[in-house]
Amino acid sequence: MMMRDFQIPGRSTVHAVNGMAATSHPLATLAALDALRWGGNAVDAAVCAAAVLAVVEPQSTGIGGDCFVLFAPRGSGQIVAYNGSGRAPAAAHAEWYRDQGITAFEPGSAHAVTVPGAIEAWSRLVADHGRKGLDDLLVPAITFAEEGFPVSARVASDWKRESPRLEFDAAARRIFLPGGSAPVAGDLHVQPELAATLKRIASEGPDAFYKGDVAQDLVDRLRAGGGLHTLDDFAGHHGEYVTPIRINYRGYDVFECPPNGQGLTVLLMLDILEGLDLARHGPLSAERLHLEIEAGRLAYRDRNALLADPAHARIPVEHLLSAAYTDGLRALIRPDRAMTRLPAGGSTDAEGRDTVYLCVVDSQLNAVSFINSTYWSFGSGIVGPRSGVVLQNRGLGFRLDPGHPNVIAPGKRPLHTIIPGMLARDGRAIMPFGVMGGDYQPFGHVHLLTNILDFGMDPQEALDLARVFHDGEVVEVERGVPEAAVKGLAQRGHAIAKANEPHGGGQAIMIDWKRGVMTGGSDPRKDGCALGY
Repeated sequence: MMMRDFQIPGRSTVHAVNGMAATSHPLATLAALDALRWGGNAVDAAVCAAAVLAVVEPQSTGIGGDCFVLFAPRGSGQIVAYNGSGRAPAAAHAEWYRDQGITAFEPGSAHAVTVPGAIEAWSRLVADHGRKGLDDLLVPAITFAEEGFPVSARVASDWKRESPRLEFDAAARRIFLPGGSAPVAGDLHVQPELAATLKRIASEGPDAFYKGDVAQDLVDRLRAGGGLHTLDDFAGHHGEYVTPIRINYRGYDVFECPPNGQGLTVLLMLDILEGLDLARHGPLSAERLHLEIEAGRLAYRDRNALLADPAHARIPVEHLLSAAYTDGLRALIRPDRAMTRLPAGGSTDAEGRDTVYLCVVDSQLNAVSFINSTYWSFGSGIVGPRSGVVLQNRGLGFRLDPGHPNVIAPGKRPLHTIIPGMLARDGRAIMPFGVMGGDYQPFGHVHLLTNILDFGMDPQEALDLARVFHDGEVVEVERGVPEAAVKGLAQRGHAIAKANEPHGGGQAIMIDWKRGVMTGGSDPRKDGCALGY
């Protein structure tokens, strides 16, 4: 591992032996640790933290969103994956939208809302793998919603930026713009309607969300906005356990959830990079960044053209991850020149960037990689007026082109950007990890893993390191990237732009099986932290 320079501002990695949590908000990290100390396991703690984040980071996540989870029972390499994403309404035929003159979904439209999957996933996971019930695990979130929480710095910044979107929905304006403006850092914010909804879920289970008054509130609001949703769409929702996909990179097994998530993009990037010697270059050199950018451009091209709900489209996962295919892609990369034209592929509008990622490891080394999101900041901006639920806009991942595998259809799940990751070796999980940030997430996973596996960084160093991202047109460069690297990328033909916002945010917890120690890191681009005991 590299040694941190203690004369330069930064944070140290966190070490513990009994349990550890890393989230994007201190209140959620503490709630996860409390859940562990109450006798819960890593699954319980993850759900508890996700619920707190749904209150204290309302721009990033909520119970009106979706989630995906990877779980390593007792640190086993037999990874369990859960797809908690929602589906389009039963009446959502592409032809209907085209007949209405709708050629693309707007972010604030009811048509962009799919049935939220988070609550069903939380309930199923704690029932199958946890020790506690939702009645216990939702208590911290209920308390923060009912009694208030102090708004943190990054949350306040995001909230202010998104204020104009909140003006268009009466409930959103009333709840999230108290006094006519967004709260500032340190203000206390309350959400009494959400507190009441969480109390009902805590006492009645997921039916309190998918049936009855809460579902009626959400369906009424969506129908009023022209949506096709019905109570049957909500009542019929279910997530599912799925088989994770994986590749081996530098002797380590990297696990991702299968489509309809974009984890395949991570594995494809890593397979391309496996045949390149990143470590011979500096971690922030133009050479290293160029190779990752080019691998990303190729992998994202395939994501855009091919990824969809596997229940509705055939996705050639084995072919895309075959040596013959990735060898061919790698051969397209020149070390001294950016590709001027990619081979034919698709395009996508999956650009939302607000999500929460968290990970937890408990004393029995159960490891959970957990991601929950409403997609765009404050999701669709549509809020149930009686329930206080912010609804996601995951339907933006659909197409209306009848020839595209990701075309909207009844009961179909859209392409999803949120992806948890898990690293394993020799049949044992060694690191739950994730990087938020919409489109950036696959690139973020790869950048984090190559920082650790190619450059020997610890989790905190790997999360701290400056980032770049090719958004399809230009390379967006964070301020921490050295000027020499920026010039080197430009000399290779990359169009360069300064990043308006930091790229994503992430967490990781590494398990040292030999020493019995957990080592965690949390991204400085967010408000959160890693803590253990």
